[in-house]
Amino acid sequence: MARKSLNQGLGAAKAAKQDEFYTQYIDIQKEVEAYLEFDPDTFRGKIVYCNCDDPFESNFFKYFAANFNKLSLKRLITTSYDGSPIAGQGTLFPEYNEGNGKRQQPKALAVIVDHVKDEDGDGAVNIDDVKLFLKRNKAARIALKGDGEYPGGDFRSAECIALLKDADIVVTNPPFSLFREYVAQLVECKTKFLIIGNQNAITYKEIFPLIKDNKLWLGVHNGGTKWFQVQEDYDIKTESRKKIVDGTKYFSMGSIMWFTNLDHGRRHQQLPLMTMAENLKFSKNLNGKTAYDRYDNYDAIEVGTYKEIPSDYDGMMGVPITFLDKYNPDQFEIIGITKTWHGGASKTYPKQIQIGKDGTKSEVTKLNDGPVLKVLKPPVRLTYYTVGGIFYIQLYARVLIRRRHAQLGKGTKK
Repeated sequence: MARKSLNQGLGAAKAAKQDEFYTQYIDIQKEVEAYLEFDPDTFRGKIVYCNCDDPFESNFFKYFAANFNKLSLKRLITTSYDGSPIAGQGTLFPEYNEGNGKRQQPKALAVIVDHVKDEDGDGAVNIDDVKLFLKRNKAARIALKGDGEYPGGDFRSAECIALLKDADIVVTNPPFSLFREYVAQLVECKTKFLIIGNQNAITYKEIFPLIKDNKLWLGVHNGGTKWFQVQEDYDIKTESRKKIVDGTKYFSMGSIMWFTNLDHGRRHQQLPLMTMAENLKFSKNLNGKTAYDRYDNYDAIEVGTYKEIPSDYDGMMGVPITFLDKYNPDQFEIIGITKTWHGGASKTYPKQIQIGKDGTKSEVTKLNDGPVLKVLKPPVRLTYYTVGGIFYIQLYARVLIRRRHAQLGKGTKK
């Protein structure tokens, strides 16, 4: 579940509701099991902490509780926050049911599970046994009161930080609006983690250096469209992005990634490559060019897709941020990113005239925040820029990479 702290007035509370949604069980299961395929002992003897998930609805809690013994967990901790609009719709706890069956507004809780056994005597151990255990044992749930700065259950509160310091692995869907701060806390506490975030987080100046330094990487099942449960009054304009299943409301979001520092097999798979000549001959994206384009403001060639990375080029290349889903640290070295805050550009442009697709002109400085290609004439149906009578187009942010262990020799280009 993602949510924003509610201690900043009504405006923040409204924003928080738009930042709260629940990950589907199947998405969690597929991702976690990919790490078990690489190392079956990934979670053995570990304390797993879901610190943005209440046990009323969270599928993170349900998955780890149902698979507690299979994963050989030492302990499972999950925390909810005070006033969650979704939490408690299917409450496990009787104290949140009024006499008329209507749920009360849930308060922040920490739920701690240190064993799972056959509580109902049916011969099987599953989530029903966890529910029964929690109903019978009030000691397994602790009220979180928060502190002067953050409400109960906020991951930044002193209570939640204390729980974090005892945890081995954090697995959750944190608030996207607080993603930078959330990751910084995990790094400071030196905690292993597997969390969900938006693809754009790759370009954050607080996140990309961690990727570059091999302290954070993408998980296994990234991209595509994922569906998330949302509160009943959540709404978006695009009808195709929302649905109701058995009375539960969902909305879809694209470009969702798993961010982690847990090792998995996919990041060690060698990416097959063709030579530069082969790419120029066979790639439809290169469109019969005789050479790769070079950036005007970075000493690198433009590689529009990971499939076009040449196997015989030793110089620097700019690739889309989606390349990181294929990134093998043994095969490639990350040099940087084409964002102003990172530096590395070979030139700075004066103010430019931007000509939009509709012909609208405006004075901007956008060329200094991204890779730039010089073109001979104004492109058709594309936004372009002019500086001193020269035409330019700007591309989306590129990750700058170089092949590792590349050695100059016959047939090798630089």
